[in-house]
Amino acid sequence: MKGLKTVYICSECSHKSPKWMGKCPSCGAWNSFVEDVVEQESKSAPSPRHTLTARTGEHRATAYREMEMPSYIRTATGLGELDRVLGGGLVLGSVVLLAGEPGIGKSTLLMQISDILGSHRRVLYVSGEESEGQLKLRAERLGVQGENLSILTETNIARILSETDRIAPDVVIVDSIQTVYSDSVSSTPGGITQVKETALAFINRAKENNISVILVGHVNKEGTIAGPKVLEHMVDAVLYFEGERQQTYRIIRAIKNRYGSTNEIGVFEMTDGGLAEVANPSEMLLAGRPQNTPGNCAVCTMEGTRPLIAEIQALVSATAFPAPRRTSNGIDYNRLCLILAVLEKRLGLRFSVNDVYLNVIGGMHLDEPASDVAVAMALISSLTDRAVPDDLIAIGELGLSGECRAVSGLEYRIKEAARLGFRRAIVPYRNLEKRQIQADIELIPIKTVFEVLRLLAPSEQKA
Repeated sequence: MKGLKTVYICSECSHKSPKWMGKCPSCGAWNSFVEDVVEQESKSAPSPRHTLTARTGEHRATAYREMEMPSYIRTATGLGELDRVLGGGLVLGSVVLLAGEPGIGKSTLLMQISDILGSHRRVLYVSGEESEGQLKLRAERLGVQGENLSILTETNIARILSETDRIAPDVVIVDSIQTVYSDSVSSTPGGITQVKETALAFINRAKENNISVILVGHVNKEGTIAGPKVLEHMVDAVLYFEGERQQTYRIIRAIKNRYGSTNEIGVFEMTDGGLAEVANPSEMLLAGRPQNTPGNCAVCTMEGTRPLIAEIQALVSATAFPAPRRTSNGIDYNRLCLILAVLEKRLGLRFSVNDVYLNVIGGMHLDEPASDVAVAMALISSLTDRAVPDDLIAIGELGLSGECRAVSGLEYRIKEAARLGFRRAIVPYRNLEKRQIQADIELIPIKTVFEVLRLLAPSEQKA
C-alpha cells in the first residue's frame, strides 16, 4: 500500500516542494505555496502518468475540409446581459468558470439560468454545498418551473459522471468545483491536485459529448480564484461576478473568453425575485446625481462595444497632517497620483497641501485612460469650488505634458451622452481633426489641460 506524504504546491505553477517557501523558485510568486497530501509513488512500478498506452481507432486527425459545423453552436442562456459577456451564449462543448465573492449571487444566477435553459434543453444542476431541500427553497423563491431540470447533490466525481451518462444533459452546472473530489487522489477536496483533476474530468467529458459545463469557483482572500492557476488556462472562459454587498447592482466581467470578446460586461440588479437585467446601466449610474455641486463630473467610458456614462466625484480639503492623504475608489491609485502631478506642475494648483478623495459612483471601476479629463475637471472643480455644468461631459486622455490625446469610439460615446440629455461635451482636439463627427450636442475640442480652467470660469460668473 502506498504511503501518504505532505508536500507544498505552488498555486501559480504547480511547483512542488517538501517544505513551505515564501517565494516560488519556479515562477517567482510570493506566498503561493499551499499544503497538500499526495500518494508516494512506488519505485518498483512506473507511475501511471508516465505510462503511454496506444489506443487504436480513437482521436485520429480529421481533415479540415471534412469537419462540419454542429446544428447549433451556441445556446442562449435567456439572460441578454450574460449572453453579451459570453459572446452570444454558451458554446457547444465549452467549459465556463464563474467566480465571485461569497454571497454575491452566483447560485441565484445559475438557478435562474437552469430554469430558462430547462425549457428547451436538458440541464443537470450538481450542488456540493446545499441539500435538495435548500435548493428547492431557493427555486421556489425564484419561481423556477423545473422543466427538464435535474438536481444532484453529490461531490464524488465518479458518481457525477455516471449520472451525467445516464441523463445525457445538454448543460451541466457544478456548484462548486472546490467541493468535488476524486477517489484516485488522496488529498482533501479543494486542494490543488483535487481541483485540477476533477476539472480535467469535466473538461474531457464536455469535449467528448458536446456538453456545455459551467463551473463555480471560490475566491481566496486576495480576490483571485482559489486553486491552481492552471485551472484558468484549462477552461474556455473565465467570468468574474463583481459587486458590493451593500449595493444591489452586480457586474459580470470576462477576463478570458476563447469564443468572444473580453471587454464586455453585464449589469444586473439583485431583487427579491432574483437577479434582474439592467438594460440601461448609464441611467442607473447617474440616478440621484447632485445638481450644480462642485467636485462632480460625468464621463463616458467604453466597456467593449457598450458605452457607459459614470459619475466621478472628487473631494479636496485642507490636510491636518504633514503628508496629505490620497484615497481612490474606482480609479487606479497610480493614475490619480499621475493626474495630480500634472495639474500641480502644469497649472500650479496646490494639491500637495490638501487631502484628495476620489470616488466613482455605483461601484464602477474605470480602467481606460479616456476618463483622465473628467477626473482632472472633478479635482479642479472641488479645489476651486467651481461647479462643472450639469449638461457637460468630459472625454479624453491626459499626457504628462498636459496635452489631451485622442480616444477611440468617440462617436458611440457622444451618442450615448446626447441620449441621456447632455448638451455639451469636452473632447480631444485630435479626434475632430482626423474626422468630422455628427452629433446633436455641442462639441468643445481641447488641446491641453490649460483650457479646462477656462471652461470652468463661466460657472463662477453665473453663480
